[in-house]
Amino acid sequence: MKSAILLLSLFLGMITAIPVGAQVGYSSPQGFEGVNIGAGLAIGLAAIGAGVAVGMAAAAGIGVLTERRDMFGTVLIFVAIGEGIVVYGLVFAVLMLFAHV
Repeated sequence: MKSAILLLSLFLGMITAIPVGAQVGYSSPQGFEGVNIGAGLAIGLAAIGAGVAVGMAAAAGIGVLTERRDMFGTVLIFVAIGEGIVVYGLVFAVLMLFAHV
């Protein structure tokens, strides 16, 4: 119980220590303050999509590898393609935060 209270107080202390201006990466006209939310959604949704893709590809790949061991390279490529989705989300998030459009 004491550790939960300590963690909660540390979390609330970190939230209140963040200045309000630090939430927006740059001074932007009205209507563009949600760029941080957009960047977070880009990474978060891309990670969820990649998790689903890798989960399905890995499950199917394990089924293939039980019957044909020589298909390991092909299965590895399909799993890696699913993981590449997160890279796209990260690139879009960086562009949103640092483009200064």
